[in-house]
Amino acid sequence: MKIVKFEPPIKDDFFSTVKKRANSYFNEKKLSKHANGAMISKTIIMFSIYFIPYGILLSGTLTSAWQVILMFSIMGVGTAGIGLSVMHDAVHGAYSKSPTINKILSMSMHIIGGSALNWRIQHNVLHHTYTNINGHDDDISPKYILRFSPHTELHGFHKYQYIYAWFLYGLTTLSWVIAKDIKQIKQFNERGLLKMQGISSGKALTILVISKVFYVLYMIMLPVIFAGFAWGVIIGGFVLMHLIAGIIMGLIFQPAHLTEHVLFPLPGVDGYIHKEWAEHQMFTTSNFANKNPLVTWFAGGLNFQIEHHLFPNVCHVHYKRLSQIVKETAKEFGLPYYAQPTFSSALRSHARMLKKFGNPVESAA
Repeated sequence: MKIVKFEPPIKDDFFSTVKKRANSYFNEKKLSKHANGAMISKTIIMFSIYFIPYGILLSGTLTSAWQVILMFSIMGVGTAGIGLSVMHDAVHGAYSKSPTINKILSMSMHIIGGSALNWRIQHNVLHHTYTNINGHDDDISPKYILRFSPHTELHGFHKYQYIYAWFLYGLTTLSWVIAKDIKQIKQFNERGLLKMQGISSGKALTILVISKVFYVLYMIMLPVIFAGFAWGVIIGGFVLMHLIAGIIMGLIFQPAHLTEHVLFPLPGVDGYIHKEWAEHQMFTTSNFANKNPLVTWFAGGLNFQIEHHLFPNVCHVHYKRLSQIVKETAKEFGLPYYAQPTFSSALRSHARMLKKFGNPVESAA
């Protein structure tokens, strides 16, 4: 990896000012930056949406394949809910002031089929540091069939990506289970990122293999044994569960950085992005549906993506309150505050971006 640098912060710049004001808010209100009662209640609900249907599966009381499919479908919603609202905060160290609690809850990523280590590297280290910078932010790295950056190779079939991308989003979590996690361990080791996390490739691979075996055993083998249905029914339900989880998570994550107005900057020949890091976040990040309490609740506050990138160690239940502080401070410093008014408008903007990046003329412009 080539080193990318940002302009050093200066006294009383945007980031120091907005941090000072946010800290004052928490101090004046005598609030913890971590989870509150509402967050703990939501955690219980998300795990219940996942594990209650699973328990019913194992109870042997279901009498038709359609009931099995229904249980797996509900678990798909629970999978997305755990990933968005629990695991995500925990991996960032935002759920609790206790590192132990954060570590335990971050392991819920393994429960839903992924890898907490890989997520921490891809998301916390690469995405949050190098947002929308091609070659560094893995979220927009070349995916061949999808083009998420104007700086990656354009193929003729990309002109249809605004149509087929939505189905591919559904494969997101299934890819973790099957191949992506193992591939990432190799890539991260070659880039020295495992060493930065203080773990060897052998240990990382061992943990990953054990967690995958455990996942397959409890998610497929046990339902086959106890539910009393054929392999095909269980595997079909399992795949559907991941399609539901993948599409939900894709629709939440993609409009945060892949919409029409955000930038995709490249470092200069000196290796610098000529903005201070927090300013860079303001140009590459977008909020959406900030007045929709249901979206905010289920999405784990990720519709307040600007606040999340500036304050990743703050639990998402506080983002709505912080958003006014950030918005006002951004205006003072002449910085953008991108926000789509509704979830549907954010998805439409994302679709237009996909179409633009698949069009040779528009992409070049």
